[in-house]
Amino acid sequence: MAESSVTFTVFTPTYNRGATLARVCDSLRTQTFRDFEWLIVDDGSTDDTRQRVQAFQATADFPIRYLWQENRHKKSAFNHGVREAHGALFVALDSDDQLFPDTLARLHRVWLSIPAPDRENYSAVTGLCARPDGSIVGDCYPQDQIDGTPQEMHYKYKIRGEKFGFQRTDVLRRFPFPEDIRGFVPESIVWSAIGQQGYKTRFVNEVMRVYHDSPDSLSRQGAVNARTHALGLYLLARDILNNSLRWFFYQPWEFLMAGARYTRFALHLHHDRRKPPEGFRGLNGLGARTLAVLMAPLGLVMYWRDCLRARPHAVGPDGASA
Repeated sequence: MAESSVTFTVFTPTYNRGATLARVCDSLRTQTFRDFEWLIVDDGSTDDTRQRVQAFQATADFPIRYLWQENRHKKSAFNHGVREAHGALFVALDSDDQLFPDTLARLHRVWLSIPAPDRENYSAVTGLCARPDGSIVGDCYPQDQIDGTPQEMHYKYKIRGEKFGFQRTDVLRRFPFPEDIRGFVPESIVWSAIGQQGYKTRFVNEVMRVYHDSPDSLSRQGAVNARTHALGLYLLARDILNNSLRWFFYQPWEFLMAGARYTRFALHLHHDRRKPPEGFRGLNGLGARTLAVLMAPLGLVMYWRDCLRARPHAVGPDGASA
């Protein structure tokens, strides 16, 4: 691991959410582990985010760094933060969430519980999230401490729901998110690439973050945005087929649906005369191609359904929908 000036970089990407940043700042003020910086990358906000951050900087007893960029998207801000981070360990904390006072201390304790000679083989520590009412988001891990990859947790153990922890900054710098994609960019592109390189994550059944659901999350936007997010969703299906087929027999239906979605979103891209970035095109291997061909008819039906849903309702002369 490269030399760093602090242990943690707590990174917050933000866009026109100046009003919620105080919650993040307040949770950082209470941290019992103090060897961290707060790095904010503002993705082109037009509200009072800069002024609010300047007020935090004037009173905080920990370093706060503010970087502004022209509006692109969250993953571009993430890459920017990774490049500029001073911390060895990178904690991504959304602009409307918060940590417990001992979160960084516990994350550090778990990291140090990995024997020092073995840490080069680990890229992350990941724990659980809770809602403001204390209820756990999603599933707990099958053991209170278990090592593996995010794909193993997802497919073999069927673990679902929002999770939280850190990644090694030096590893993230080797696996940036593609930045020439509008809209949704699947995180699995990076996490599976890291797993493919043999890095492990230590998963623990400890609640590390209070999760505040956002009304503008992708899960709330619905199928109406299938076309808008077609490129990211195509890449998600492609990533599942290309990089996770060894888990097929644990959840075959999920892989079959990935085959259908591959065709569904490829058709959206073709309709809009768009192409995936270089290095993110096509399928690798006979298994991935076979699943895509097998499920292509369902993918075509799903594409037609998207097109019908996207059509504006006809309006009659009396103003009523036809």
